[in-house]
Amino acid sequence: MAITRTSIWSFRSFCYIIGLLCVFSFLSVYWCRCPGPCYSQVWEPKQKQTINLLAFPSAWNHIAFPSEPPLKLLKIAVFVKKWPHRSQAGGLERHALTLHLGLAKRGHEIHIFTTFPSNSSFPRYPVSNLYFHISKPTAGGFLDQASVWKQFQTQNSTGRPFDAVHSESVALRHTRARNLHNLAVSWHGIAYETIHSDIIQELSRAPEEPQAHALAERATKVVEEVKFFPRYAHHVATSDHAGDILKRIYMIPQERVHIIINGVDEAIFKPDIAEGKEFKKKIGIPDSKSLVLGMAGRLVKDKGYPLMFEALKQMFEENSTFRDTTVVLVAGDGPWAARYRDLGENVRILGPLDQAQLTKFYNAIDIFVNPTLRAQGLDHTLLEATLSGKTLMATRLASITGSVIVGTKIGYTFSPTVKSAKETLYRVWLDGRGALEKKGEAALHRGFELFTATKMVAAYERLFLCIASGGNNNDNYWEFHSPVLF
Repeated sequence: MAITRTSIWSFRSFCYIIGLLCVFSFLSVYWCRCPGPCYSQVWEPKQKQTINLLAFPSAWNHIAFPSEPPLKLLKIAVFVKKWPHRSQAGGLERHALTLHLGLAKRGHEIHIFTTFPSNSSFPRYPVSNLYFHISKPTAGGFLDQASVWKQFQTQNSTGRPFDAVHSESVALRHTRARNLHNLAVSWHGIAYETIHSDIIQELSRAPEEPQAHALAERATKVVEEVKFFPRYAHHVATSDHAGDILKRIYMIPQERVHIIINGVDEAIFKPDIAEGKEFKKKIGIPDSKSLVLGMAGRLVKDKGYPLMFEALKQMFEENSTFRDTTVVLVAGDGPWAARYRDLGENVRILGPLDQAQLTKFYNAIDIFVNPTLRAQGLDHTLLEATLSGKTLMATRLASITGSVIVGTKIGYTFSPTVKSAKETLYRVWLDGRGALEKKGEAALHRGFELFTATKMVAAYERLFLCIASGGNNNDNYWEFHSPVLF
């Protein structure tokens, strides 16, 4: 068949149209792939406007609240199952300490209702308006509801009643909380999120291991939570993903769900090159090591340590250059510590570190790796590493990718499989220290805008002021008149 000029023109026109459609399709995906703020997009501060804070759909961390203490100082009750003691504290306890110590320093009267610590001592703090009401825990380690409720009622009738009440997770059960209209509960993990974790662990189960029944049980737990969660007046989601679930799946009205991402003390966790070099010298890391990986936390299965152990083991065996140039620092302890020691001198188990040592640890590494299999909330270690100026590598879980590692400029994510972990570790290794430092700078910039203790304390303070006003329009705490920073 003869090829005419007309047929050539028609073919070229067809290709041109298809090309345009492909470009438009790509751009539409690029622009629309993130329902919330994306690091890869260019965001400008919005013009000055009046915002109803209780209906604000995004994280309050994006709002620049005034740094001056408010004219109205609050009396706040806090229920927390356990108060942190030195390095033996999980993320929830560290959040409680950072938040409420910060509020006390801003002049608010804080009453902590918690249990006796496992040892005989109890920490002291240089603030006079922080009060502890301690009770004996139940056999399961929880707050004895009858005892703490009696303590609460006594304090509520002493002087002036509490302006606001805060429950860290279910420390105050819904049966007691349902009649408190000035209460906010912070969720550091909810049952719906853990379904993802159950699926991951079932997929990674060895053939000889018995099949777990967690998935069926978890569905029942979700239904139970959907039923009793509305009994709490206000809900604080500690990640963007959790906030979305509370609104859509748990069907809690938007004006009762507030997203405040956890923050860590920026005066403690910060970049310090000299401190990092000193720490590496102290533990004997030679300059010949071109990559220092860091992990921290409880060395247990659901934190992903078996997965990362197998990935590192295979890489050390199959690639001698990777083995000779890489060192892994692990801050923490647990059942998998001995297994990691078996990997050889390239892996150093440092044991649990106090806060001062932990800051040196972050400054000594090139990248912080979090292989967690738990889809609940946000690990504080990610935020601590971010404010230390380190790039991140973490499991591709919704809370992590939705709030922290929001793009490749910040760090790396991987699926919870050995294959994916290895591929990502090789990518980190090949990118090199220069690229990691650049990503760490981007992470630090974003972290300082969103994940500091100052930002978190200011957001909670404003929320408690809103709750304390009880809808009184004369207070105007519900309104915000300033640009929102994205």
